[in-house]
Amino acid sequence: MKKFVIFDLDGTLLNTIADLAISTNHALRENGFGEHEIEEYKFFVGNGINKLFERALPEGEKSEENILKIRKSFLKFYDEHNCDFTKPYEGIPELLECLTKKNISIAVASNKYHSATEKLIRHYFPNIQFAAVMGNIEGVPAKPDPQIVFNILKGKNLKNEEILYVGDSGVDMQTAINSNIDACGVVWGFRPEEELKAFNPKYIVRHPEEILKITEMQ
Repeated sequence: MKKFVIFDLDGTLLNTIADLAISTNHALRENGFGEHEIEEYKFFVGNGINKLFERALPEGEKSEENILKIRKSFLKFYDEHNCDFTKPYEGIPELLECLTKKNISIAVASNKYHSATEKLIRHYFPNIQFAAVMGNIEGVPAKPDPQIVFNILKGKNLKNEEILYVGDSGVDMQTAINSNIDACGVVWGFRPEEELKAFNPKYIVRHPEEILKITEMQ
């Protein structure tokens, strides 16, 4: 049985793509660059915001200077508008509530910058007790590096087989592999099922309630 479930945030717990896209488009426009359709952003996100900006910038303009310009504009706008269109995926609040009632610890490990990660969790899941909520922090490598998972699990007396990592992308599946814990891919997020399958996760689910059943397996 699983005793601890670590969730990715964007594309797993929350559908954040519209606010991310609108905020990045605002930053691009403010700095004289072209914009992208919202659907394109599903393949831009997942490796932290600097990588998002690099992918969104046109070829020949992906310099560190331009990335920092976009970052400055983005942060000012996104911090004010990151709850405009974002919402939990259907069944997620109920899943988190059920897990906590069953005394299964839950945590968040995100490549979103830490302050926004904390804000979104507080806003959308105010009554859920998380064991840890960790976003990207300067000095800690981004996923798929396993350090964020190791930081969450530090001091926890758990066997690897008692832990489940849940995410919607290849980055998440590789994070679980690098952490030597079971991976669960979700198909309702930003990336196609084929991307998840390429990493051979132990589980792939189509509805949040299936995760609850996985935690009960011997």
